[in-house]
Amino acid sequence: MADHTFHITIASVGETQYSGEAISATFPGESGIFTVLAHHEPFITTLKHGTIFLNAAGNEKREYEVTSGVVECADNTVVVLL
Repeated sequence: MADHTFHITIASVGETQYSGEAISATFPGESGIFTVLAHHEPFITTLKHGTIFLNAAGNEKREYEVTSGVVECADNTVVVLL
């Protein structure tokens, strides 16, 4: 794993939509839009309706429409539960 990436898993009940390395991820947080980069400080927050923009390793761009969810960031790993 490169120093400028982090591991992210985006999952809903019974389905993993993405699991792999990422350079950045931008989320529609309840308190506003925020972006996570490698080695982000630990936190947990909720999501509102909007789009997750993921810049996966290899500069692959992905988008995920969400209605709600929870994001946990710790130990250079992000878990998104939709």
